Amino acid sequence: MALAGHPRIVVLDFGSQVSMLIARGLRELGVSSELWPYHRWRDAVDDPQVRGIILSGGPASVTAAGSPDVGDALFTAGRPVLGICYGMQLMCRRLGGRVEAGDQREYGAATITVTGESPLLAGLPRSQRVWMSHGDRVTALPAGFVALAHSETIPFAAAADPGRRFVCTQFHPEVAHTEHGLRMLEGFARGICGLTEQWSAAEFVQEAGEEIQATVGAGHVLCGVSGGVDSTVVATLVDRAVGDRLHCVFVDNGLLRQGEADAVEQALNGQLRRRVRRVDAGALFLERLRGVEEPESKRRIIGATFIEVFARAAREEGEFAFLAQGTLYPDRIESVSLSGPSSTIKTHHNVGGLPAELGFALVEPLRDLFKDEVRAVGRALGIAQPLLQRHPFPGPGLAVRILGEVTARKVRLLQAADHIFMQELRTSGQYDRIWQAGAILLPVRSVGVMGDQRTYEAVVALRAVTSRDGMTADWARVPDDVLGRVSNRIINEVPGINRVVYDISSKPPATIEWE
Repeated sequence: MALAGHPRIVVLDFGSQVSMLIARGLRELGVSSELWPYHRWRDAVDDPQVRGIILSGGPASVTAAGSPDVGDALFTAGRPVLGICYGMQLMCRRLGGRVEAGDQREYGAATITVTGESPLLAGLPRSQRVWMSHGDRVTALPAGFVALAHSETIPFAAAADPGRRFVCTQFHPEVAHTEHGLRMLEGFARGICGLTEQWSAAEFVQEAGEEIQATVGAGHVLCGVSGGVDSTVVATLVDRAVGDRLHCVFVDNGLLRQGEADAVEQALNGQLRRRVRRVDAGALFLERLRGVEEPESKRRIIGATFIEVFARAAREEGEFAFLAQGTLYPDRIESVSLSGPSSTIKTHHNVGGLPAELGFALVEPLRDLFKDEVRAVGRALGIAQPLLQRHPFPGPGLAVRILGEVTARKVRLLQAADHIFMQELRTSGQYDRIWQAGAILLPVRSVGVMGDQRTYEAVVALRAVTSRDGMTADWARVPDDVLGRVSNRIINEVPGINRVVYDISSKPPATIEWE
């Protein structure tokens, strides 16, 4: 989120699924930060604007041959360094400490007791809850280090070498489960690195605009829009930067929510200077999905069909060198091994790039942001609040909320049920406190009784979660009376559905979407 030239902290990623949360937490504190792959450690050392370096967690063991590593020069450059989990073990092993495999692994909540003083832990309670995720542990500190905290199972939950401005934690301060984690990151950034400059969304808007102008020059930019927060903010950013040289195409895949295509078209035409071109392709998408049940196959088919339709529309619009996309960081980290040995979770519709033969250079100004950060940028751009507060919606649309084969009838059923769910969440005041919600049509039928008749009809599951960034999520405690009204209305108003259930799974282990 930071651009070159700003004093900042660089997070070196060793493959943790939550590495970006470190950079995100710093940005939330107003500290400019970037996430780089660990093998760029030399760039971090050589860049005078990098005022501190954080070594992230990761899935490897520092005791294993070929595990991710950095050079000694990182620790002799005079920069403050914070090691987290794997980063702590790597730091201590590199500097002469001892790391061993523990008798028992430690995953989840733990209590640490603070025994030492450091700006990292300044003003924090002596006893506090943190989040652990490790097998190996430090059993002897390097020379110059002092213990800062311990837990019931490990002697060195945190440690520091104050003279060299090195600190390390075996737990993860970046996750929400560590109750004072943000204050720890602030202690490192402000108290140890001495960073005082504040980042702001308004500053991002200005610098992103300058970056877009420098990239695009006098060229024209094509942008696929959906009416979602991400593509709306990207389109508005590019619109500000290049004016009527932005051309927006809205592909209606027939898998959107009830009435959404018309609402999207109207809202975007009121937001942007050039009129949005709408392409109705619902029949084609349904045809391509006929008989397909496997989730990844559906995503790939929808992605390929979108590219085909979008490319055809692009050729009709004119010649373009640049394509603007609303790719966010969670899209990238869940889809590809981005910066280190992290695992791929699922394919996202806007990740992986368009075919090279289409000849587009990508413009992705939001590529390192989380959803709430995108909303902050949108507010700085003056985008209307109803657009910014829309829940995330999957790129493949309702196809991944219809388990099994997608048909026109199933789409109509789910659109009607989902519409009722959204209506009741808004009416009850629940919508804005929920991160994401939707209805899922299950591939089962159940017996019911309506009047004096037996029914054998479809089942709908309701899904609503709370989250800060989409990387982790908890099921939303929607009041019983609201769920009751939703269920009653769906069963009474949507012929073909006779049972409604509520999903109480969190992420992890479940994902937000069912497919």
